[in-house]
Amino acid sequence: MRLTRSLSAVSLLIFTFVLALMGTGPAQAAGPAYVALGDSYSAGNGAGSYIGSSGDCHRSNNAYPARWAAANSPSSFSFPACSGAVTTDVTNYQLSSLSSSTGLVSVTVGGNDAGFADVMTTCVTGSDSACQNRVATARNYISNTLPARLDAVYRAIRSRAPNARVVVLGYPRMYIEPSWWCPGLGEDQREAINDAADLLNSVTSSRASAHGFVFGDVRATFSSHELCSGDDWLHDLAYPTWESYHPTSLGHSNGYLPVLNAKD
Repeated sequence: MRLTRSLSAVSLLIFTFVLALMGTGPAQAAGPAYVALGDSYSAGNGAGSYIGSSGDCHRSNNAYPARWAAANSPSSFSFPACSGAVTTDVTNYQLSSLSSSTGLVSVTVGGNDAGFADVMTTCVTGSDSACQNRVATARNYISNTLPARLDAVYRAIRSRAPNARVVVLGYPRMYIEPSWWCPGLGEDQREAINDAADLLNSVTSSRASAHGFVFGDVRATFSSHELCSGDDWLHDLAYPTWESYHPTSLGHSNGYLPVLNAKD
């Protein structure tokens, strides 16, 4: 009887050891299903390590959504964010991965609707008055037209992903202030661009809050790393040109990712 019990105990130990080697112990819980929506600031323009299959969307393995997914092992990860996307692109082409099982959604959108790429082009290549006028046009759009467009995006996200935590991330200021030496643009132009970015963040935050979403403000994490800081996490004029005025890999890892981590 004692021999039988001893053999049974040994057999149980061997069986447990074999199971451990086979990895059949308790599974690690997967993170929430994650969908990353939005424009080039989510896709990762400027971050390098581009995903070849993403084509002109310029999605990057260094972008903050890909970094979050790599660190958190979500049960699924969908990354439809695309360079150049405006609000209607998000609602028309990026929401198919959302469902009731989606646990986390991140999104940046609104900058292209407001024409920020054209603002930068006008201010860099044009006169001070041309820059100020283009910024004024963008501010008018942000105040009067963009809110309804953001509302449409946020309603669509909530409808398709009723159980998700939605983090709406903002945009950094472009230029450090004050900056005593900054080639290319005068101080008044730089301040006008930054003020427009502040307005865009304010409107985005307000609309996100109205829908029960979380706003992630990246201006603090980018502080002292804007253009002309000497430790820039944003590209100035770059080649390829579509990387210009977008976060670098450090901008995604140190500017955007900590904000998403704090809000997810």
